[in-house]
Amino acid sequence: MLFVVAAALTNEVGEILLQMRPEGRQMAGLWEFPGGKVEQGESPESALARELKEELGIDVAASDLIPLTFASAQNGDRGMILLLYRCTQWIGQPAALDSPELKWLHPCDMDALPMPPADVPLVNFLKKFS
Repeated sequence: MLFVVAAALTNEVGEILLQMRPEGRQMAGLWEFPGGKVEQGESPESALARELKEELGIDVAASDLIPLTFASAQNGDRGMILLLYRCTQWIGQPAALDSPELKWLHPCDMDALPMPPADVPLVNFLKKFS
């Protein structure tokens, strides 16, 4: 089982940051919540803080990550659990360090973007609260 963490980084007007998966990677060109794999020995929160630093150049305290929901999907021959956290506080300006493009969108506007299958139920969950 593969554990993956993702952030619903939420700005002051309720928009959430999405990033495009880069060329050369599985599901290239699809839009996703920033995050990544939980490495052995990491807590989900510390893994997400690390991934946000690597992908966006922002600093997030693990205590500022609020668990929201999860989704499961097949990732090749392995099962995947995707844990979604909300984050409204960080230090720095998010930059596309590991992605060709970033977008801030309200959840109701995310349906227009192609997304990985595991992200779709997360969007549906977020729509209930926007």
